[in-house]
Amino acid sequence: MDITIYTDGACSGNPGPGGWAAVLVAGERRREISGFAADTTNNRMEMTAVIQGLKALTQPCNVRVHSDSSYVVNAFQKRWLDKWQKNGWRTSTGKPVENQDLWQELLSAIGQHKVKFEWVEGHASDPLNNRCDELAKEAIRQRGGTN
Repeated sequence: MDITIYTDGACSGNPGPGGWAAVLVAGERRREISGFAADTTNNRMEMTAVIQGLKALTQPCNVRVHSDSSYVVNAFQKRWLDKWQKNGWRTSTGKPVENQDLWQELLSAIGQHKVKFEWVEGHASDPLNNRCDELAKEAIRQRGGTN
């Protein structure tokens, strides 16, 4: 099965209250999911959106993940994750990789899927990316954040 997942994360302050969202598309079917974290960062919300989108899949799929997060997309496209793992979760400068817990959770969520990551320009002309942005910000507003 071929699935497209659009994802986005938002934060009111960085760190601060955050929201994430994913829109899953399979043919004519579409599902929207979102959530909230009380004290987080924008990068963590971007990663959480991808993780939750992948966890929502109930069978092995060919997945295209569309994200406006260069942090997430480049980790895969530029093979940062491979280098970090090879270096014992250390950066090229020897510092611990930030958000290692979520990177490991994301790798686990990919599991049996075939996943390709594609960068999309945020706050531009992509309607599903814009929808994710709305959902992530709404998750913050519903919980008393200011975004």
